[in-house]
Formats: sequence, C-alpha cells, structure tokens
Amino acid sequence: MVNRYRTLLTAVVTLATLGTVAVTPSQASAVAPVSVTFAAAEDVFISQAEPAKSFATATWLSVCGSACSGATAGQRIALVRFKVAGIPEDAEDVKVTLDVVSARTTDTTISARQVSGTWSEAATTWNTRPTVDETAVGSHTGFTAGATAKLDVSSAVEGDGTYAFALTGTAATTTVLMSSRETGNRGPKLTVTYTEGTGSEQTDGPLPFTPAGTAALRASGKKVFAHYFTPYPLSLDNQAPASDYYARNYLKPEGESGKHAAYGGLLRDRPLGRDPITGDYALADFKTEVKQAIAAGLDGFTVDILSVTSAHWTRVQNLIKAAEAVDPGFKIVLMPDTNGLASVDSATLATAMAKLAASKSVYRLAHNRLVVAPFKAEGRTAAWWSDWMKTMETEHGIKVALVPCFLDFNRYRDAFASISYGFSNWGNRNPAGNAGLGTNIDRAHSMDKIWMQPVSVQDERPNQGIFDEAGNTENLRASWKGAIDGKADWVQLTTWNDYSENTQFAPSRNAGWTYLDINAYYLTCYKLGCPKITNDTAYLTHRIQPVAAQPTYAQTKLMKLRSGSTAARDTVEVLTMLTAAGKVSVTIGGTTQTYDAPAGVSAKTFPLKAGTASATVSRSSTTVAKVVSPYAIIATPYVQDLHYRAASSER
Repeated sequence: MVNRYRTLLTAVVTLATLGTVAVTPSQASAVAPVSVTFAAAEDVFISQAEPAKSFATATWLSVCGSACSGATAGQRIALVRFKVAGIPEDAEDVKVTLDVVSARTTDTTISARQVSGTWSEAATTWNTRPTVDETAVGSHTGFTAGATAKLDVSSAVEGDGTYAFALTGTAATTTVLMSSRETGNRGPKLTVTYTEGTGSEQTDGPLPFTPAGTAALRASGKKVFAHYFTPYPLSLDNQAPASDYYARNYLKPEGESGKHAAYGGLLRDRPLGRDPITGDYALADFKTEVKQAIAAGLDGFTVDILSVTSAHWTRVQNLIKAAEAVDPGFKIVLMPDTNGLASVDSATLATAMAKLAASKSVYRLAHNRLVVAPFKAEGRTAAWWSDWMKTMETEHGIKVALVPCFLDFNRYRDAFASISYGFSNWGNRNPAGNAGLGTNIDRAHSMDKIWMQPVSVQDERPNQGIFDEAGNTENLRASWKGAIDGKADWVQLTTWNDYSENTQFAPSRNAGWTYLDINAYYLTCYKLGCPKITNDTAYLTHRIQPVAAQPTYAQTKLMKLRSGSTAARDTVEVLTMLTAAGKVSVTIGGTTQTYDAPAGVSAKTFPLKAGTASATVSRSSTTVAKVVSPYAIIATPYVQDLHYRAASSER
C-alpha cells in the first residue's frame, strides 16, 4: 500500500527510537474512506493443560493466562489467520483492526501478537504450536457478551498477504470469543480501512521516479537479494548510539582494549543509531531491517551462516523469524560460510540447514527445492557438497538447489557443474574489475546454469590494510550495468551490512539512505525496465580526505590500493536524475563551477578540496534540486578513512 517506498522509509526514520516500524499514513485526502473486511481463513485455540488435544471443532476461542482456573500451567491461546487481497498499492490513511465478538462479559485484557512458523487449524495443539512474538502489536481491555471488540494491528499489516496472530491473556479469568464455526458469522475478522491514493506520491517521495509496488517487483522472475552479515546488526547492546558498542569499541582506535589501534579502529561506518527499546530488541531490529529491505525493493537476504551454535546462529534464526513476522514473501537464502564452518561436519550442517528450512520464509524454488548458496563454496570439494546434498535428501527429505558462490569461479565451475543449479561469485569492487561481466554470465548460461551477479558500492578494509577504488558511484553503476546487459538471472548486493569491509548498502551513518535510493533505480531497470524520471534529484559522493593524506593518529597499518584496482582518485561526484536538462552549480571548498546536465541519468566529477561540498540544479532560474553534503572534507584526518560518503537532495 502506499507509495510503499516513501511511507515505509519515513516510518523507519521517524519511529526508530521506538524500535518498531509502522507505516506512517499520508495526509488525509478528500476521498471517502473504504473499508474491506476479511473473515478468518483459520482459527483455533490451544490449551497448555491439555497439550495434545485439538480444539479444531470448537465454536469458541478460549484465551486465558498461565494461571487459568487456578491451574499452574493452564494458559490458553487463540490462533487466527487472515488472507488479505485487493488493497491498492497507493492506499493512504490505512488502519487495520482485528475484530472479535465476545461470548461473555469480562474485564480481561487480550493482546494480539504476530505468529511465525507453519500451523493449521486441524492439526495444531499446544505441543505443536507455532512461535509467538513476545511483543504485542495491539490489545483490548473489557469485553461485553455479543459485542465486537477491536484490536488495532495496523503496524503488522502492510498490504496484500497472509497474516497470522495469536490472542493471549494474562488474567486467570477466561476470555471466550466466537470462532468462525459459530453460527451467525461472528468469527474473527480483519477490517482494513483506507482512502484511495491521490497520486501526489509521484513527485513528493525521496526517489527520482515513481516506485513500482512490491507485488509488481516480485512478479519479475529476476531476483535481487542482499548479503546479510550477522556480526553487524542494528544494535549490539541496545544502548544509545553515542555510547553503544559500535561507538565505544568499533569506531574508536582504543576500542576493545586497543586491539584495533594499529589500523585506527575496526570500522569507519555503522548502522543508523536508535535509542534503547524495551522487549526483544534484537528481534525488533531484524524486523526493522527486513522492512527497510522490502521498502528498497529487495526480494530477500542471502544470510551468511558463520556458525551453527554461537550468537551468529541465533541471529540467523532471528532474521528468519523476523522475515516470517513481517512478510513471508521476503525470502531468506541460506548461505553457509565455509570459512566460519570449517570444523562443522556434513551431518551437523545438514541438520542445521534442515532446521532453518522449516520456515516458509526460507527460499525454495517453485518445485520446492531448497536454495543453498554456500559462500566460498570451494572451501569444500564438489564431492563433499554432493554427499551433503544426498544427506539432506535421505535424512531430511529436502532436495537442494545448489548455487555456489565462489571466490574463483573459473577455477572451480567445471568441478561443481554436475551438482549445481546455478553459479555466483563474490566479485570485484572497482570499475576496472567490473568491466566485461557478461563473460561469466555467458559461461554459466552455456552450462545451463542460472547466474547470480554481485553488485557492489565500494570496499575499504582497515583491519586488512587494503581498499578498492570505487570511483564514487561508478562501481555501483558498472556492476548494475553488467547484471542488466548480461541478463543475470539473480543479483546479490554485496553487502547489506558488512561494515568491516565497508561494502554496505544498508542505511548508515556515512550515507544515510542514498546508496539504497540510487540502487532502487537500477533495481527497477533490471526487473521491469528503466522507469521515467518524475522527480529532479541530485546525489553527492566524496571521501572526507585525500587518498594520500596521513592521519594524525599513530596508525601503524594503513590501507593500500588493491592490486588490479582502478587507480585511486580524489573526486567529488554529482549524480543527477532529471526530468529535463538543467544547469548544475557545484561548490567544493569555496570554489564554484557550473555545467549543463542532460535529462535522465548523468554523472560528473570534480577535484576534491578541503571544506564543504554542495550542488544545485536549476531550470529557467528556478532551483529544482539542491544537495548539501553534511560531511566536511579535511586535509589531515584523525584516522585514515577512505569510505565514500553520500548525500541526496531528497532527504
């Protein structure tokens, strides 16, 4: 519903301090509201006191706390599922209520919580119950026999799709509700009220074009995933951003007892900060990231699986749980990392992957084959992977579609050909390395394999002492051009959030939403054809220091240009996406230059100078776009920092 991109991203920014992301309604229009009601597709209750009993034929739903009727373990929970369809993509002022009719008068409170995992009305008992979120999305207190109570669940419903809720209570008194099997059509219902969009979203959003809806993007056979790296979630300790773990230990040279001092600190960028939140903050943060990715048009995450026992394993499971809760249509591709899993045997890995594969959010092909895309697949032999796939099928009943992600595709492709559904590689992070990408795609297609093309922004690694020259946004544009021109089947954005390699697309301190915004244009080109530019937009990218500048901090390890990379450069780039030709005025370090930019997409670079950078686009003496970089350029940095900053005229 929406313009989805605009409202979802606005919600992420304005509600970050609450730790949840809800769709922020647009301004009310003069159009009369529309209400659509959906009856429950399935509903049932389960009882802790009778854990193996099915209540699938009951004409009521029973909700009660753990001390229900004086029992020490007597909790009762109602489960309800709805299928929502027909809500317009441009719907505004959206409100969603879960409506239940009470069979008794009580002063109890019930809460609605999102449900993840599979369940069915006929087969579900307490023993087989699905996972219920700890955080409530709506609640209601006080029930009158025969009356309808409404629980506001707007934050959990984002347009067409299937939504499941658990109704829970804390009181020892039972709340009894009508089920869908009760005569009189008084079972649970979901009511969606909205006004039809006015069309203003075509020019007032943050993007230079009118975004396609989620359904249209997902209908494309071409898929775009982003590589999720579990060491860097939104928050590591639920503290305020000025003093959280990122600030204390990763961004400062003396962090983690000085272990990163040699290279001036582990990181140069971090996720956008937020204030502490209550409840399960880790799960809430994963939901936020899933919503960010959906809003950016992504089909899912390829999740790097570094462990099957540690905190990283817990984060993988929580990411999948978050995807289930937010939108099961957002898919998680399993990517076991042979570096992190070097000591894990085949049977253990199979058991772990089978556990994850039980989720409806984990990506499977149309014929139910589980997609597994191991990172550095050559870390195990093709024979090892073949045996592992047999174990998956014989021991767990799962057929695997293997899409190995190689560090050296051409060396290992032939050995893996007979066991692979497709191929990918980790790729390069500089324009020179991303020239001629069609060769690998053509090779994969000639072997009757699909190809997942890496698309990247940049790569700077302080702890490894190496960097690639991305050339502002040139590398991003070059890698997308390779994917589009070469007709890659899938794309993997490398990465969503690997801040230690500075390859992230995710909203961050150093770039805000800019790289995702630029990416949204090329993603749309890839899936649906390039959209018409409807909103004049300008982007600025630059480093905050010259490449050769020496830091004042006593770093003993400095980043050096990777062999084979594009030559290092000190430039400010203006990337414009314009509805018509315009005059661009660029000011860098107090010096102003002008040029004529054509309609459509164009980029121009200027020498980096100490000071501030800005660009203004005008047409007929009227300013149509202006961007001022919030990042000062300095001649002498505190620590070496080669990460490209980015800013947009529309945020």
